Amino acid sequence: MASQWQNFLANLGVWQGSFTGISPTGTELKTTLSLLSLEAGEQNAEGAISMVRFRRQRFEGGDRSAPPSSDLSQEYRSLGRQVVFFDTGTFCKGSLQLAPGTVFGGEFGFVHGDRRHRLVLLYTEAGDADQLVLIREYRVGSGAQECPPLTPEQLQVSWQGSRATIAADWPEPDRSEARVSFSAAEMAELQWLADGGYCRWPQQVSHREAFSVEAGWLTAPDRLERLIRCYDGSGAWVSATHEVLER
Repeated sequence: MASQWQNFLANLGVWQGSFTGISPTGTELKTTLSLLSLEAGEQNAEGAISMVRFRRQRFEGGDRSAPPSSDLSQEYRSLGRQVVFFDTGTFCKGSLQLAPGTVFGGEFGFVHGDRRHRLVLLYTEAGDADQLVLIREYRVGSGAQECPPLTPEQLQVSWQGSRATIAADWPEPDRSEARVSFSAAEMAELQWLADGGYCRWPQQVSHREAFSVEAGWLTAPDRLERLIRCYDGSGAWVSATHEVLER
């Protein structure tokens, strides 16, 4: 079974993309071009990658040949408890605890072939839905394309596949078969996104009531991925679930 670190390495590469802010009502706010690299660094005595170099550049002016408006670099030798990686490289991270007066958020990162589809959910200190950030990335030189917009009709079928759940207190995934059908009530809660994506995020969250946040990505007409991050009635992170489904 692959380790969290090995799953993380599925994200290696140079990724060209964009960050788009989206309001809770679905209005696109601003798009900024980006260039992100995750490159292998040091190796251990067995030759395995033991360090990854991260660099993210943003270009507010819309020209990647111009100097970046922001340039962030760091090195990873380990992974924090707030993030979990699944077999495909897909990952989920976020706040470990929702507490009064603190900003709350999470990120869902899907990886498939030469594409990454990431979504950041942000809440205010009062627990109100604040903003989404949709990140569409393409491995440089691959020629990969954006997915078509997702429609409600595409989800209104029966899905089946595999499910892996990682609990906050146990990093090994619990695996099972998955069978999913979206009810009318569930469909009404979804917010539709570009690039074949959707999300389900409560408009208000509280440390006094259990809740979950979810994102999905239709990578092909017959293939759907879902990520669900669950919190309990005290606001503590409980688990993250990844489903790979086919119709």
